[in-house]
Amino acid sequence: MSAVTLLCSPRPGGVSDTAARFFAEGAAEAGVGMRPVALRDYSIQPCTGCRKCAPPPHSCRIEVSTACRPDQTEEIFALLLSAPLVFIAAPVYFYALPSHFKALIDRSQRFWAAREQSPQQRNPQNAVVATLTAGRKRGRRLFGGSLLTLGYFLRALGAELRQTRLLRGLEDPKDLLRRRRACACLRDLGRNWGQWAAGMRENT
Repeated sequence: MSAVTLLCSPRPGGVSDTAARFFAEGAAEAGVGMRPVALRDYSIQPCTGCRKCAPPPHSCRIEVSTACRPDQTEEIFALLLSAPLVFIAAPVYFYALPSHFKALIDRSQRFWAAREQSPQQRNPQNAVVATLTAGRKRGRRLFGGSLLTLGYFLRALGAELRQTRLLRGLEDPKDLLRRRRACACLRDLGRNWGQWAAGMRENT
């Protein structure tokens, strides 16, 4: 089982990708490698709200009916569900998460349907940490909607957001690199959670 970095930005090498790099460097210092999973490299067909996943076995019809249209959503879910540590790095656009990430979140409806019929307990051996970045400098509720969406998404997967770093006023990776303290905090965050993941690995 690999620890996973979920890169949610449509832009390679952007601010959130750079933040994820510092987290991964910290985790590596603790002996934990982070596998990068860039959503922009995966085909995610949108949920159509057909409700076919509502009854058991809660399978998504898109997965089995798009032979001519590739869909890799289940590949991503398999990685997230098996990872002892997941780091989510996402930019915030118009006070919301990027569209491709939101498409993945919508496809988690089948997990929500299953949870509604058979409530699951949170798995304490899985940790999810997130960093959200925004170009906007102001806004009391800048991250509020995204955090709410993330929380319900992870709840559907039986997970919980353990810790967050919210960074604003970053239009370009250079803006983040100028904030040496923020970069160091991200590296420390990765090291701390890497140590946690390494300890969990030793105990299994």
